[in-house]
Amino acid sequence: MKTKLAFLILSLFVVLESGVSAEETNDNVEAQVQALLAQMSLEEKVGQMTQIDFSVVSVLNGEVADNPIDQAKLEDAILNRHIGSILNTPTTPNNQTQPIEKWRRMTQAIRDVAAKSRLKIPVLYGIDAIHGATYTENAVLFPQAISMAATFNPDLAFKEGEVTAREVKASGLDWNFMPVMDIGRQPLWPRLWETYGEDVHLAVTMGSAYIHGHHGDDFADADKAPTCLKHYVGYSYPLNGKDRTPAWIGERALREYFLPGFEAGVKAGAPTVMVNSAEVDGIPGHVNHHYLNTILRGEMGFKGFTVSDWADISRLYTRDKLAASPREAVKMAVMAGVDMSMVPFDYSFYDLLLDLAKTGEVPLSRIDEAVSRILRVKYQSGLFDRHEPALDVEGNFVTDEAVAANRQAAREAIILAKNDQHILPLSKQASILVTGPTANLLSVMNGGWTITWQGATEHLYPKDKPTLLQAIQQKTTGKVTYVGGKNFSDEINIEQAVTQARQHDVVILALGEKTYTETEGNIESLHLDPVQLQLARAIFEIGKPVVLVTFGGRPRIITEVANKAQAVVLGFLPGMEGGAAMADILFGDTNPSGKLPISYPRDVNDIVMYDHKPIEAFESNQYRPLYPFGHGLSYTTFQTSGLRLSKDNIAMGENIDVTVKVKNTGALTGKETVMVYLHDVAASVSRPVKQLKAFKKIELKPGAEQTLQFSLTPQDMSFIGVDMRRIVEPGEFEVMVGNEVARFQVVKP
Repeated sequence: MKTKLAFLILSLFVVLESGVSAEETNDNVEAQVQALLAQMSLEEKVGQMTQIDFSVVSVLNGEVADNPIDQAKLEDAILNRHIGSILNTPTTPNNQTQPIEKWRRMTQAIRDVAAKSRLKIPVLYGIDAIHGATYTENAVLFPQAISMAATFNPDLAFKEGEVTAREVKASGLDWNFMPVMDIGRQPLWPRLWETYGEDVHLAVTMGSAYIHGHHGDDFADADKAPTCLKHYVGYSYPLNGKDRTPAWIGERALREYFLPGFEAGVKAGAPTVMVNSAEVDGIPGHVNHHYLNTILRGEMGFKGFTVSDWADISRLYTRDKLAASPREAVKMAVMAGVDMSMVPFDYSFYDLLLDLAKTGEVPLSRIDEAVSRILRVKYQSGLFDRHEPALDVEGNFVTDEAVAANRQAAREAIILAKNDQHILPLSKQASILVTGPTANLLSVMNGGWTITWQGATEHLYPKDKPTLLQAIQQKTTGKVTYVGGKNFSDEINIEQAVTQARQHDVVILALGEKTYTETEGNIESLHLDPVQLQLARAIFEIGKPVVLVTFGGRPRIITEVANKAQAVVLGFLPGMEGGAAMADILFGDTNPSGKLPISYPRDVNDIVMYDHKPIEAFESNQYRPLYPFGHGLSYTTFQTSGLRLSKDNIAMGENIDVTVKVKNTGALTGKETVMVYLHDVAASVSRPVKQLKAFKKIELKPGAEQTLQFSLTPQDMSFIGVDMRRIVEPGEFEVMVGNEVARFQVVKP
């Protein structure tokens, strides 16, 4: 035993030479993990499983203090409680963005204390950097995920991952709670905008690209960082639409729609997973042994660690009434497969788990399993070799390249949904009335998790980024008048707006939502606020052309307004460059190319996805959204033609190649996304009328034509069969691109 321990300890000092294989690297990491684990006391192990909010070690009002750390509290946390992770900003719930140098001082103080501990195990610092380094002042903040999905451009998602990781690391932080791989199929849900939309293939493609950009070849690199998949699994589909409420998902639907994103994230190398805050089919995510072990680790092969969401272990007792006591709640969650607890405000998890381990109610083998997973990620992240911030600020924070990528993402995220009589683009000499609650705010283009938790503190937003109004004023030489308030909730003088509208050529009517996230964003209806409709109706009565612009995280019902407006531009949450990007599109400096990543409903109870089942569009049932999934206009026109398949018949297990031509038939250079849909004509389980299986975005000059090639795999043709296994059945399939359909048969060998 002593010889084995000596070997393991010796392995800690092995210097890895360049060029070693991945297998050798993993072996060395594993040896280091086991050597360290062998030296740890039970208290040190339980500490590694404990994650606390920064407020536990903060001074009062640390969010505005130059030195927010209470040194005695920090030393108690690390040296006495051996905590493994800290998250968030000073001081919850008053979270707000911090200067980058302050972040670097804070995280360095944590490293310095960890270096004094007996085993010098680094603390893993986690942050919600969900569209850039959201809690670092002046960071590059991209469009939110729903808008990144609207770009249909995986290269931009990759770039966002790169920039976010670099700016997180330059801030001295270690670990990013992103991407959200829940699928967004419940439009009421207040976190819809954190997803990549309703389609599985789109979400898988964009989320995987983000992870690859964030990780690079090795997330231990100085400018890379580990990601965390959220929120495993089913969190995004609450039956009543409200956050942290039950989902009812059968196993087939779970495997068809909700698991693929997480499976793709695991395949892309995400080393951590955050657990669903709510419940599925009566089982809270934090005690779902089947999901956390049989599926996540057994079927998907996940090797990293799982972390609870906010206070959700204690909620097994306080909220879910599944546990008879806080102590039982800890036991249930740990035994179900939760490796790290986001406690977050105290050491209750640490104290209770320590006692459970000492009494043998939680076996030491389970403790060792969880701690090994946590240590492994810390080694893989390079934390043991890092004693100061990984990157200098200079050259790694708010670079010209990052800002340019962000502006491109914002431009490509905005969707031109309607453009009657080609009213857009506007003349830069036109006189314009700008009105509406979202016209002069940066917050409404960024949403929650921006600068503050709810994203609504407008005075903290950067002064050098234009709102929609300011961007319009900068863009045009014509007369621009604004009628509106300084805050979203300010009453707009409708009479004044109508009077001014009569004196201008066109009205830009900016409607939408205030910022929100999580339960703070729960709503009773998708209808717009009545006061917004009152403003719109009054404007329409005078007969001036109206361009409707919307910002917000959900598809609020705009049918009445959209039908009367000459143009409709859907902004969703285009980020800090959203105002400038929207003005670029309104005045024609950018040709719009965004496509809807969701089906935009016509009414509050008419919620049907594009990949609906035949029964949903049969007899009196129909798919009739205001705007369908994939919809988005351009200032030029495109035509697809010549759809061809490589074979008429393929054997089970074979690929089939798809070829199609796309031509710019208009007068302007533009970008078009070509989408390939597949339909299994008859199967033992009812199949959707079509499913997106491939897409490609290209730019074409006027008159230019390009031939695109795609390959459809057996995975694309598969579905979850009667026995809950993924299968491909022989029979006819339809491939759809644009207005063309091609057919092929899958035949038995």
